[in-house]
Amino acid sequence: MIDYKSFTLANGLQVYVHEDHATPLAAVNIMYNVGSRDEDESKTGFAHLFEHLMFGGSENIASYDEPLQLVGGENNAFTSPDVTNYYITLPSLNLETAFWLESDRMMSLNFDPKVLEVQRKVVIEEFKQRYLNQPYGDVWLKLRPLAYQKHPYKWATIGKEIKHIEDATMEDVQRFFYKFYLPNNAIMVVAGDVSFEQVKELSEKWFGPIPAGEDYVRNLPKEPKQAEAQLEVTEGDVPQDAIYKAYHMPGRMDLRYYTADLLSDVLGRGKSSLLYDELVKERKIFSEISAYVTGSLDPGLLVISGKLRTGITHEQAEQEINRIIEEVKRKGISPEELQKVKNQAESSIVFSEVELLNRAMNLAFGALMGDPDLINKEGTYIQEVTAGSVKAMAQEILVPENCSTLHYKAKK
Repeated sequence: MIDYKSFTLANGLQVYVHEDHATPLAAVNIMYNVGSRDEDESKTGFAHLFEHLMFGGSENIASYDEPLQLVGGENNAFTSPDVTNYYITLPSLNLETAFWLESDRMMSLNFDPKVLEVQRKVVIEEFKQRYLNQPYGDVWLKLRPLAYQKHPYKWATIGKEIKHIEDATMEDVQRFFYKFYLPNNAIMVVAGDVSFEQVKELSEKWFGPIPAGEDYVRNLPKEPKQAEAQLEVTEGDVPQDAIYKAYHMPGRMDLRYYTADLLSDVLGRGKSSLLYDELVKERKIFSEISAYVTGSLDPGLLVISGKLRTGITHEQAEQEINRIIEEVKRKGISPEELQKVKNQAESSIVFSEVELLNRAMNLAFGALMGDPDLINKEGTYIQEVTAGSVKAMAQEILVPENCSTLHYKAKK
């Protein structure tokens, strides 16, 4: 059980405090309720660009990293389709430094044209290195628009195309900041060797003066039910042929998410999963294969991906995957198979929460979903999944018309 207390400042900033005095450390995690799904389709990649811009200094602090390093702190951030998250870990004795740094860039980010140009180049280079010049790097640039027709999940977090970042103006950047980077659009979790009273006092001092902005009301287009199978064939400089199959599934806000997640684990989590055991070890159709879920807040994807062995065609690979899927839909799974993946899922949660920072992030994510106590409920939700519900989920989502398939061929 992870204990926490919370309060909300007058400007709308939600603050959660998790006390753990085992070590003299503190984590400060700020999660902004904005991700790539909130972008304009003609100006994508802005959420990720802002992740970089937030480290370019503020009006009062030229260097974000330097004062943090002087007090023994570390920081980083990440962007997803759903959120943008910033975090600091540091000795609890120097907690106020984190409040000073984070509040200043929330209130007065430095909109220096030089900073924009530097970070623009960094993001463009990242786009090229990670997505365009890396084997299989462009998979999600192709698979997302294949699977999604309406919902903004159809572009990757890095952006739909480099040109959107190249063309970003200072006016675009400022408009994005003042729409989303607001205290009333953020959740702060402070965890570790701290006290509730201390965090409340520091929050009022450093974040209280920041004015609230207009509430962001999300109104995204809903993805229609997929009515027919989608297939795309592509070719690239990759070492071997690969296949990617994406099935629409419930999002994180739906309790059935846990059933779909465990279904993916049964199919392809680890070397004892159904797909790996039969298609890698036994029949040697693939050199590697796995199944996983995207974990999206809105309805996401269950993905099966694998690298084909030499001499195996995509048609053969598809046939073998479909054979195992049909068997699961027809026979279901054994209680032993289900309990195994339940144990794996619970172990992952327990081990992840050994880290103070992970507890802070998970608490923030649950709060953003509307249930901060999700951090204490997930184990129960996992154990409540039945073999019957897994079979029903397989019959519902693992159907051809709900699948988008990418055949990735290696250039000969």
